[in-house]
Amino acid sequence: MTQRSFSFEFFPPKTPEGAEKLRATRQQLFPLKPKFVSVTFGAGGSTQQGTLDAVVEIQREGVEAAPHLSCVGSTHENIREILGTYRSHGIRHIVALRGDMPSGMGEIGEFRYASELVEYIRKETGDWFNIEVAAYPEYHPQAKSPRHDLENFARKVKAGANAAITQYFFNADAYFHFVEDAKRLGVDVPIVPGIMPITNYSQMMRFSEMCGAEVPRWIAKRLESFGDDRESIRAFGLDVVTELCDRLLAGGAPGLHFYTLNAAGATQAIWKRLGL
Repeated sequence: MTQRSFSFEFFPPKTPEGAEKLRATRQQLFPLKPKFVSVTFGAGGSTQQGTLDAVVEIQREGVEAAPHLSCVGSTHENIREILGTYRSHGIRHIVALRGDMPSGMGEIGEFRYASELVEYIRKETGDWFNIEVAAYPEYHPQAKSPRHDLENFARKVKAGANAAITQYFFNADAYFHFVEDAKRLGVDVPIVPGIMPITNYSQMMRFSEMCGAEVPRWIAKRLESFGDDRESIRAFGLDVVTELCDRLLAGGAPGLHFYTLNAAGATQAIWKRLGL
């Protein structure tokens, strides 16, 4: 049985207060011994320096850090430079994404798809990086069809990805079907479910709208019924997400990747309930 992979995602803080908050969050979460943590990268590389600063600081704390790298709006030269910087800091893990076009940027750049980025990283750096890619159990919001999306995913893996992390979802069946379909296309890397703890109803609905994650009607209605009662939202959210994680692990998921939003509480509570 291969060892399961449990990991966390952070975003690079934009203010000194944000940086302090993230340090405090890490102090709470790192005793759980994650396999690695990932740090996001803004549209068109807008948080590039912040991502680098965060991963370097995390590595110094003795935890493996994986910066996100998005290629939309980038050139080969620009990506080569970023890869060189990460290598010089001893970073060996990367999350390779197509990313979003920042508003107002007209040029797509020299990479159209994440598969081209993965291929380029392998060509430039060989086996130096352990490469994660994104997967969409409920399909990418811009995909022409489920089949097209799956083929796209398989292309990223064949280009040299070691593993995949999914967009968050609340329907375990969507994940299991996706994994089965991907296997039929020859995908044999671990596909780790991305988990979004529920702590804020309106924020979650906004995120889900943007990224195409479906919030089942019964969950949305219950959360809506709590109004401003944050305690009830949190308690219900813990029940729902813990049950989802339980089902995923029991069904053979190779681990869990928590979207922490730079806060420790909900992730810690789910972790504890799962007995990890």
